[in-house]
Amino acid sequence: MIRFLLSRVASTVGVLFALSVLVFLIFFAIPGIDPARQMAGRNPTPETLAAVRATFGLDKPLPVQYWRLMDHLLIKRDLVSYTNRGVKVVPELFAAAPVTLSLVLGAAVLWVGGSVLLGVIAAVWRNSIVDRLLMIGSLIAISIPVFWLGQVANLITQDRFHSWPVFSWIPPLGYTPITQDPVLWFKHMIIPWIVLAALYIGLYARIFRSSLIEAGHQDYVRTARSKGISEVRVVFRHTVRTSLGPFASLFALDFGVLVGGGALLAEVVFGLPGVGQLTFQSLAGLDLPVIMAAVLYGGALVVIMNAVVDVLYARLDPRVRMA
Repeated sequence: MIRFLLSRVASTVGVLFALSVLVFLIFFAIPGIDPARQMAGRNPTPETLAAVRATFGLDKPLPVQYWRLMDHLLIKRDLVSYTNRGVKVVPELFAAAPVTLSLVLGAAVLWVGGSVLLGVIAAVWRNSIVDRLLMIGSLIAISIPVFWLGQVANLITQDRFHSWPVFSWIPPLGYTPITQDPVLWFKHMIIPWIVLAALYIGLYARIFRSSLIEAGHQDYVRTARSKGISEVRVVFRHTVRTSLGPFASLFALDFGVLVGGGALLAEVVFGLPGVGQLTFQSLAGLDLPVIMAAVLYGGALVVIMNAVVDVLYARLDPRVRMA
């Protein structure tokens, strides 16, 4: 296990290094494009261009430029935004991360719990009217864009029916830190959680149902059925655990993507000042330092989450360590 762990850590470090090189090449080494003008935002002044060139040593060889970029991003963390003058990019990104984490964690609880429940129900009563209705509902949930569902939720809860007792407790769009007011934090987050979770509940319920049905054809499950154990008990005691592998793997990757900025649409619709909202504003203003930091941050999260899943797999299944 230790050898596998060291090997996985080494490969993760290699992938992170490759990711950082790729980000650098995209922003600094595209032929025919001036990196200084890319980094300096819209309509930069000559002074700003000169400051960018001096900061990143753009007259130096590419390895020197790469080192300077990583130094400002990862070591000194003093890379500044050239759209919002004087604002440091990395602290701004870290300040936005708790908002995104609050959104994704709450939605993850809903989508994991909901998809497991619906997947089990559909698998136990597969090919029945209940199964068909659940699968049709999940397909509809997958097909609904997050931004559209969010706008509909805002129209209902913030405008048309806000005076109704069932929605009157929902505050205006925005965000309140949990450390400041936990109750108000929950009120701000509950509708975004539901909207973001709806897509994943539909997707994961279908995946989990398929995994349960596939596991139901294994020899040990047939043996359990031959002993007269009820179908519900077979599902919960024998197939659910073995079906969680693909589910957990996909969950870890989706979670990493969302925390890394993949929840952009939900954050923009609900006015949440998270990583996705920050990235959206940076794209609108062509604030390349922030975009670059967000891309590196999001990619690193996906790589790390993938490594964590591999280690958990190896812990649960010794055959993985032998591969």
